[in-house]
Amino acid sequence: MPSLHNVLLLGGSGKIAQLMTPLLLQRSWNVTSIIHNPAQVANLQKLGEGHPGKLDVLVRSLEDVTSDAQAKSLIEEVKADYVVWTAGAGGKGGPERTFKIDRDAAIHFIRASVATPSVSKFVMISFLGSRLTKPAWWTEEDWQEDVDTVRKSLQSYYEAKVAADEVLYEESKKRKDFAGIGLRPGFLNTEPAGKVILGKTPTPKGGASRASVANLTALLLDAPGVKSSWIDMLDGDEDPEAAVKRCVAEGVDAAEGEPYF
Repeated sequence: MPSLHNVLLLGGSGKIAQLMTPLLLQRSWNVTSIIHNPAQVANLQKLGEGHPGKLDVLVRSLEDVTSDAQAKSLIEEVKADYVVWTAGAGGKGGPERTFKIDRDAAIHFIRASVATPSVSKFVMISFLGSRLTKPAWWTEEDWQEDVDTVRKSLQSYYEAKVAADEVLYEESKKRKDFAGIGLRPGFLNTEPAGKVILGKTPTPKGGASRASVANLTALLLDAPGVKSSWIDMLDGDEDPEAAVKRCVAEGVDAAEGEPYF
């Protein structure tokens, strides 16, 4: 029986990606996990054991992806129809490397995904503070605190992510049969997957379980009718499956208020 979907998982050695991989494989989907360190291959391959889906681990440097064509070549090589971006420089290599990976390579894969007819969904793992303007549902105090603390401490990361998020939003408009989803958690923590606040969070303050981010990504990929949108999240009190269904049914889009909304 053929796999339902082929998922290209970019940044497969990251904590969220490792939590996500078994969830995708459990759905009988094939996953191609892209990592940059060959020493991690054996450990990552263990994530594929005992699941109906097939896991392939490929060693490629996203830092070396400098064109849409290179990104498209990898998408076509693995026959992906879903693409998930969980990659990032992780603060290593200074601002130049952050911009190369978190901004430039991400944008190449976004544009290449939109340009590849077989790709129908792209999930970008971003972060809650990746915004140009204050959303109407946050207080001025919360917004200013976010700008003064988070943004200033993560300036290069912020600039890279906010640029990639904008491109995802704009590029996704080019195809009606394509969902470009920005999943945007608060401060990541190691709590187990649990209930969530999803959609337009009432505040930028709060934690977000990496396991919940992984679970929500799988649920969003699995959700029929999901549209291009930003979906913000924190740990909360709503069942994740119900939260995803609600956001899809209501057409929730936390990009509201951005210049390109």
